[in-house]
Amino acid sequence: MEIIPFRTPGLGDQTYLLTHEGKGVLVDPQRDVGRFLDAAAERDVELRFVLETHLHNDYVSGAEQAALRTGAELVLPAASAAAYPHTPAFHLEDIPGTDGLTIRPIHTPGHTPEHTSYLVLVDGEPLAVFSGGSLLVTSAGRPDLLGPKRARTLARLQYGSLHRLAGLPRDVGLYPTHGEGSFCGVSGAGRYTSTIGDELVSNPLLALPGVEAFADELLADPMPIPAFYAHMGPANLLGVPAQPENDLPEIGPEEPGDGVHVVDIRPGREQAAGFLPGSTGIELGDDFGSWAGWLLPYGEPIALVAQPGQDVAEAVTQLARIGLDDVRGVVRDLGDAGTARFEVLDLDGFLARLPGAQVLDVRMPAERRARPLPGAVERFLPDLVTEGIPAELDRDRPVLVVCGSGRRASIAATILAREGYLPVVLTGAGAHDVAAALPVP
Repeated sequence: MEIIPFRTPGLGDQTYLLTHEGKGVLVDPQRDVGRFLDAAAERDVELRFVLETHLHNDYVSGAEQAALRTGAELVLPAASAAAYPHTPAFHLEDIPGTDGLTIRPIHTPGHTPEHTSYLVLVDGEPLAVFSGGSLLVTSAGRPDLLGPKRARTLARLQYGSLHRLAGLPRDVGLYPTHGEGSFCGVSGAGRYTSTIGDELVSNPLLALPGVEAFADELLADPMPIPAFYAHMGPANLLGVPAQPENDLPEIGPEEPGDGVHVVDIRPGREQAAGFLPGSTGIELGDDFGSWAGWLLPYGEPIALVAQPGQDVAEAVTQLARIGLDDVRGVVRDLGDAGTARFEVLDLDGFLARLPGAQVLDVRMPAERRARPLPGAVERFLPDLVTEGIPAELDRDRPVLVVCGSGRRASIAATILAREGYLPVVLTGAGAHDVAAALPVP
């Protein structure tokens, strides 16, 4: 038996392909299923099952399409009641495979009510468990994504689910879907797989004295929930069409038109030198799709601005993973239309401008609490869109913008610029570097 992981860093998730005696089991596939099916074909593996652990909140699923393309049996938690044909997985009702392979569903509610993990047995011996968003590496899937009113109930259920999985044999491999970088987890360990035995030793949540202490810990300091998450569960309940083609027509800077949101994916320094007024700059990186889904009105049309030769297909794929399919075209030559600008400074230059300046810190609240930046106006990046620019900031004076590394600050700069502010971005360093350079009071 072999288990092949496919990591999607921008979402902090992993999909798995299990192979055994020429048959395959695909677990929690994202929408761009071609990479998984190609891996199976390269190994001459016939896909036998596609398993979903839960109705995902952080991406639209590729499970139905993978099953339709291959003829594999699609298995979902029975309580999901998804609106498309599938085999319902019931707690401890084994699903027989071939050549001694058995899949045993284990109901593990907490991250979502229907959440189900899958224990894999070969010739009756338990070897691996796909735990989705239940037991994670030194952590657990967060229970608050369905709203605060259900969060404590789900946290209590998660306590039972973690201990249910922790009761498996110690040498069983643990293969979670969510991991480092996912907003579906409570924390991250920098590792993506583990064993039950390792978790019994290293997972602090398993050492908590009881269910209420466990719930308190999970709910003590919740991370923000990306805006696009609200649309993922309903999409996965009703079914997701195949990913659209990545080919985009080239358009001129004047063509996007009213109602089309322009997203500039060029490197931040190129954006700073000149970008299309009104556009949102999100440099193409692993988390491009997540920021686009968080900052743009969900489902409304998009046009991209890219430099010649830039990988637009990757941008379109990341958007498609969260159901943003209406991408109208790509502008590759701004000509003289890139009239909006922002200033970029390294740490020394930023510190030189700091005395008497107005500073905006766009980090997450937990980051700011861990290392405050005295005197800064605080507003998390997405809140610049939902709540507006802080009233304390003066349009007629430069706004020095910081985050953890410069990435979010550059995005914020384009939002500030379209509202008439004069942004100055710290790049290659972060608010913690600025705080460390300040004199001790």
